[in-house]
Amino acid sequence: MKTLEMLGIVLLRFRPIPRAWAAVLIAINACALLFINTSYGQANLVALGAAILVMSILHARLGFVRLLGIGHVFWIPMLLWFAANLPDRATQPWLYAWVVTLMACNCVSLVIDTIDVVRYARGEREPHYRWQESADNQTLSAT
Repeated sequence: MKTLEMLGIVLLRFRPIPRAWAAVLIAINACALLFINTSYGQANLVALGAAILVMSILHARLGFVRLLGIGHVFWIPMLLWFAANLPDRATQPWLYAWVVTLMACNCVSLVIDTIDVVRYARGEREPHYRWQESADNQTLSAT
């Protein structure tokens, strides 16, 4: 249930530009299903599953805090392996295009995640999004 709540916050409560970015990131990672018969698609789905598990546990315990980005740490070995073993552009152009696009988007996401995790470590620990408004009618905005 927390996973669906996180998804709802990201796709329905984020401001327009972060919401669009998140939708693109989700869509590009979901394209792994189109390449499930390859080690690239399988590796991406394993990394996604591990990230979702960690983020769901953190969200259940802490709320929608900046620490959630740490779940994407599983992308790092995947991206390093992808970079060292790119598919052949000539014989697998669609797979190549997806892997390169995935790498670019996930690297940008990792930069954003790193900033968020550092901000959390420096003391910004309050949930910055909530599914429902609090009793005192706080606005739902990222800080």
